[in-house]
Amino acid sequence: MKKNLDIVFLLPRFSGGGAERVIINLLTELHNRGYLVGIMVFDKSGPLLSSVPHDVRIYDLCTKSLRSSIVPLLQKIHQLRPKVIFSTFGYINVALLIFRRFLPKKTKIWIREANLPSVSLANNSWPRLMTVLYRFFYRKSDKLICSSIVMKNEFILNFLVTDHLIEVLPNPVDVDKIYASSVPKKCFDKDGVRYVAAGRLVYQKGFDRLLYWFSKLSNKKSTLVILGDGNLKSELIKKSELLDIQDRVKFLGFCDNPWQWYAGADVFLLSSRWEGMPNSVLEALACGTPVIATEESGGIREITRYSKDDSVVVATESQFIHAMNKVKIQDKNIQLSSLLPSRYEKKNVTSIIEIWLSDLP
Repeated sequence: MKKNLDIVFLLPRFSGGGAERVIINLLTELHNRGYLVGIMVFDKSGPLLSSVPHDVRIYDLCTKSLRSSIVPLLQKIHQLRPKVIFSTFGYINVALLIFRRFLPKKTKIWIREANLPSVSLANNSWPRLMTVLYRFFYRKSDKLICSSIVMKNEFILNFLVTDHLIEVLPNPVDVDKIYASSVPKKCFDKDGVRYVAAGRLVYQKGFDRLLYWFSKLSNKKSTLVILGDGNLKSELIKKSELLDIQDRVKFLGFCDNPWQWYAGADVFLLSSRWEGMPNSVLEALACGTPVIATEESGGIREITRYSKDDSVVVATESQFIHAMNKVKIQDKNIQLSSLLPSRYEKKNVTSIIEIWLSDLP
């Protein structure tokens, strides 16, 4: 008799974002440990498709939107009857819980939230509606997974989710893979301090203000590399020209291996206006590169509780330029040891999910 899948992960597509990396890290480690896992997508496209192990089943719904995905999604879940559906995007989480009555009764719904809800919902196209939906439906999940204690407390205080439903699961980082892929190269072709930043080129990530801060640095020989794509790319390029820093700023787009850039930099910069627990920060630390991050970056302060020395500096907007000016040039001819606290290592995070699965009937 064919066994049901232990867990099916749900994504819109294989985009290069942090939430997608979290899912792929988790499913890969669970698969390696012998669990029956699958991944369901609305559209089988995106740069992270190649990161899925070749013998993990991908269920492509061949749809382009949530609305067109509902019926085939419910049908496929009924066909597979997994023990757990694991979803990590707010609008998909809500849809699953709305249509829960049409799902197999034994299938558990675990939803993960990637950003602080108070900020991400305020910047949503329908903030009032989504806030109401979160408050009513999120407490109907079998498990609400938060990436930080700050996020957990928000759901308890503002969204009426009871404490026993919420679990804090650190974002998993594949330290071995990153270390093997982050051998420092001479990626920066100028003298001076080497800064790197990464993320989608959208308002949330704050690259517009990062360019301004960079233009105000005292060291005019420094270089800033920005990895990632997004709808603000042309606008940001124009801004760099207006600030007369275009010769010192590189927009490199999506990068399959961002870690060699992280390892080659003197510091990683996170300029986000809001975050949950940014993967890019964790990965930079795994490369041995210290971080300067905005105070709005969600659970970033939790990393400082476990991080080594002053590897993570949390700065207000007015402090950010000062922190950047203090960065010293490091010797990048040798590969530095990881600065990542062990609680964020993939093997340790996956062990927590193993415990949850073992508790299922």
